[in-house]
Amino acid sequence: MATEKVVIDPITRIEGHLRIELEREGEQIKTAWSETTQFRGIETIVKNRDPRDVWAFVGRICGVCTGTHSVASIAAVEDAIGSTPPPQARRIRDLVIGSQEIHDHVVHFYHLHGLDWIDVTKALEADPKKTVEFAQSIGSTWKGNNEETFARVKDTVQGIVDSGQLSIFTGGYWGHEDYRLPPEANLMAVSHYLDALAFQRSIIRINTVFGGKNPHPNFLVGGMACSIDPERSETVNQVGIDQIKSWIDEIVEFVNDCFYPDAVAIMSVYKDYFDIGRSSDSFLAVGMAGATYSGDPAKSRVQTVHPNIKPGVILDGDYTKLHPFQPEKIEEFINSAWYTQEAGDDVGLKPYDGETTVNYTGPKPPYEWLSDNEKYTWSKAPRYDGRAVQVGPVARVLLAYLQKESETVRLVDEVMDKLDLRIEQMNSTAGRTYARAVESVTTANHLADHIFPEFVEALKNGDIDVFDNSRWEPSSWPEKCQGVGFLEVARGMLSHWVKIENGKVTNYQAVVPTTWLAGGRDPKGQLGPYEHALAGDGTHPLVNPEQPLEPLRTIHSFDPCMACAVHVLDPSGQEMFKVTTA
Repeated sequence: MATEKVVIDPITRIEGHLRIELEREGEQIKTAWSETTQFRGIETIVKNRDPRDVWAFVGRICGVCTGTHSVASIAAVEDAIGSTPPPQARRIRDLVIGSQEIHDHVVHFYHLHGLDWIDVTKALEADPKKTVEFAQSIGSTWKGNNEETFARVKDTVQGIVDSGQLSIFTGGYWGHEDYRLPPEANLMAVSHYLDALAFQRSIIRINTVFGGKNPHPNFLVGGMACSIDPERSETVNQVGIDQIKSWIDEIVEFVNDCFYPDAVAIMSVYKDYFDIGRSSDSFLAVGMAGATYSGDPAKSRVQTVHPNIKPGVILDGDYTKLHPFQPEKIEEFINSAWYTQEAGDDVGLKPYDGETTVNYTGPKPPYEWLSDNEKYTWSKAPRYDGRAVQVGPVARVLLAYLQKESETVRLVDEVMDKLDLRIEQMNSTAGRTYARAVESVTTANHLADHIFPEFVEALKNGDIDVFDNSRWEPSSWPEKCQGVGFLEVARGMLSHWVKIENGKVTNYQAVVPTTWLAGGRDPKGQLGPYEHALAGDGTHPLVNPEQPLEPLRTIHSFDPCMACAVHVLDPSGQEMFKVTTA
């Protein structure tokens, strides 16, 4: 059977462009290459800088998961210099990161990934009254589920279609034969898509109360940059605290009444995707969403957001056993990436000793094919104990499930029973998508039931201390020191590694979730997780290479740190994406 080459470029334009090259036979993908085609370089920029300032630079790695890189950096520096932020500062960080992660999951499901499953134009065939009945049938109690709202949304979509300019819905593969939702489900989902726009704009204001702005809120080595006094107007006061309470209530309502039922309903229609997109059989997480550690989690001085869920690793598809996490087993390889290093390009380096020396050997743009070269990406290939591993919500949900976290077990078991699935089928396109909804529920409820009440109770007891200055001055630091910060962010385990000498950064490495997932082949020939999900067993579908909806669903299920450029054209009609076949 003839082999056909397919290029999807770009899949992403945020935190570097993502390009996928495929080879297919018939209607199945046989091999794949994940190619990050834009250099980041932040790790080089922060060398020789004051480590207390680094958080502000690395926070600019991404404007989507804003603030997370800053917190990971601060955790690393605090580990290195021996600083311990006060409990209230840690609670504030937990509130900021927790709400940020739910914000990211909602944006991903509705705005970045949703249109892979939802046919907007089919919503025009829906009956608003029957749409209300459909919403009730899936258990959605969202306050926007009424006939008037659905009729108004249908009219809005009709007006967009009639204008000939599809605006935010331009560039989708509308009418693709594998869009399966009934018209009423499409109308409901489009309505919730619009509701989610308002929701994400509202809840992100938690960042602005505590961090002063968004994106890129302010943080501080040793604590937080805000002051707390319920009685003073120039600080975080009672008005701001009451607003935060209302936003957390809004989070709980939207996630439980709208997001979770939508995710279950849509993935139920696409049940076969629980058998599509299986990736690496090993998983790594240091806790539930928002878990933060300064240093090795087994030795960390700082208590994390959900201390009952311990770090762990699932190895080689054994979903019955959780292995302890050992940070020293992390290595990064560059044999498929455009870098070089003194030890040789086939040698894996520990992040503390990692190098970011650019060595671009690829073709000069424009090019048609990159993967006929040994090096084909800017993304390094992290490995844990020699294995390609998955990080992210599915890893955290499996971690919590194996540790019998009650809410996670209840939600997952209900869906497993309803759809007649096995836990190992969470390792799939649909499983990764569903996992985000699960942990949005558990995180929202944890913020509302534990983190925020603990913050308020401490305030009532007079605890307004958010900064420890005992290690602020470089004279209090060791001459040489190093530290690592771990943080479970929306897309997976994030770690920042810093070496400091004479008050300056001498080496810095960030091992981000998308690096774990988007990295290329290692010297053993192991595929990276994106590549494995598309080509691991040679059966992943790709029916029409001109409309590669199936591989897009799988790659988007990982939530690459990206805006969904495949759905966007500019107002003049200029093509902003290109799918090529050769």
